[in-house]
Formats: sequence, structure tokens, C-alpha cells
Amino acid sequence: MEQWMTVGRVTDLPPGTARTVETGDLAIALFNVEGNIYALDNTCPHAGGPLGEGTLIEDQVECPWHGWRYNVRTGERPENPDFKVPCFRVQVKDGAIQVCLPGPDTKGSESG
Repeated sequence: MEQWMTVGRVTDLPPGTARTVETGDLAIALFNVEGNIYALDNTCPHAGGPLGEGTLIEDQVECPWHGWRYNVRTGERPENPDFKVPCFRVQVKDGAIQVCLPGPDTKGSESG
């Protein structure tokens, strides 16, 4: 069963920025691309780097450890789509950013 969790406020995430939030045992990277909020698992599949601390360039985040890039809308690595970071659905209600957390039998979901 999915669960929506408030993880921050839109005012705390200006356009062009990223941040990391933790909820339960999940670390989630949030990104604001031109007013649209996206959420990925915070862990880079290459070497475990913190994506929420990476550089956001348009709709791609560059991992701060080794420079691997991922599309924040889809989680895919442009250079090799076989590498993908789990995405989480996001909604904004009354200025609050809410992320749809996976149920106990899932790990992440498609962005939407």
C-alpha cells in the first residue's frame, strides 16, 4: 500500500536546487526543475554517492563523487539507460512537498 509523506516545503527548494531528505530508512533526493519537483533515491548506483548533494543542470543531476549523470524526471543515466535510479511520485499540496513512499513489497516507483 502506498503512503504519501510530507518531506518539505516548496519554499525550501527554489528552482534549480536539490536537497536530501530522510524518512524512515529511505534517503530521498529532491530536485526543483523550473518549478516542478522530482524525487529520486539519493544513492547513485555507481558507487553510492549522495545525489541530493550533486549539481543540478537543467533536468540532470551530476553525482558529486564521480560525475555520473541522471535525468531527475526518469532516473535514467543518459550515457547508459541500463543504469537507473528509482524515482518516487511527487505531489505538492498547500505548498508542502509530498513523496509517495513504496509499500513493503516495492522499492520505488515510476515518476509521475
